[in-house]
Amino acid sequence: MADEIIPGDLRAFILKHIDSITQLEALILLRAHPATDWDAKQAAARLYAGEQEVAEGLARLCADGLVTCTGELYRYHCETPDIRAMVDRLAEAYARHLIPVTNMIHAKPGRIRQFANAFKFRKDR
Repeated sequence: MADEIIPGDLRAFILKHIDSITQLEALILLRAHPATDWDAKQAAARLYAGEQEVAEGLARLCADGLVTCTGELYRYHCETPDIRAMVDRLAEAYARHLIPVTNMIHAKPGRIRQFANAFKFRKDR
C-alpha cells in the first residue's frame, strides 16, 4: 500500500535518511521554524520524546545535510533546493499519509535487526 501512496523517490529518501519517527518529527519541527536554533533538550520537550533519542536523530540529520549544527544547536537548512523540496514532500506525505509513512519507517531492515539484537544474550551482560 505504501508503494502506491508514497512515490519511489520519496520512499528512497525516507529509507536513506530517516531512522525513526522521532527523527522525522524533529526534522519537521525544525523545518517549521527555520530561523530558530534548537538544542536536543528543547526539541525533545516540544516533541515529548527522550532527549538522547532526539540528540541522536538531530546528529544524523546534520551528518546527512538536512540540518546544520553549531556546537549543540541545530537549525533547518538543506544543502540544495532539491533536498529542500524532498523534505517538503516528506512533510506533506507524513501529514496526509501518516500510517503508510510510519509503517515504512518501522519496517526498515536496520530497525528490525536493532530490535532483534535487543534480545540477544551477551557474555558481557
